[in-house]
Amino acid sequence: MASNQLFTRRGLLGAFAATAVVAAPTMSNAFGFLRGAGDVRRIRMYSGRTGESIDTVYWIDGEYIDEALNEITHFMRDWRTGTKKTIDRRTIDIAAASHNLMGINEPYIMLSGYRSPKTNAMLRSRSGGVAKNSLHMRGQAADLRLKSRSVNQMYKAAMACHAGGVGKYSNSNFVHMDCGPVRTWGA
Repeated sequence: MASNQLFTRRGLLGAFAATAVVAAPTMSNAFGFLRGAGDVRRIRMYSGRTGESIDTVYWIDGEYIDEALNEITHFMRDWRTGTKKTIDRRTIDIAAASHNLMGINEPYIMLSGYRSPKTNAMLRSRSGGVAKNSLHMRGQAADLRLKSRSVNQMYKAAMACHAGGVGKYSNSNFVHMDCGPVRTWGA
């Protein structure tokens, strides 16, 4: 894919259309007004770093739910420093659409969401694979893993969304998804 291609809303909406959730959510923390809803977006993740899980509907019938987005931002905070940055909705959409395309119910294992500049600098000093101006520092990226799917399967699902950057880290067993320009990398 060309590195200068922008986030394509049509590609992302197509991914959601192909995998639309048509049943009402059943998780215990769902908002009462979501019962019986048709067009929803849901994200499920687990953090081994904090032991926390999130399973929430964050979009319904064309509207984002601020309370759910705030929960996602808290969940995806920099666990090392406790600092938060609002997670870009487009990154959540890409992760959720990719998850839906794989047809699974298993939550993502989140390795990294938001990273403070301090954390990013520390990680960069330990690894050549950490970008100096990482989109993680803008709340626009997530590093994710699944037990039931290979890195290659996750990579292909994220690429099928035609939205943002997708990096395959086979040796570390995770996929990077972001809402920057459309591009791919990794082996």
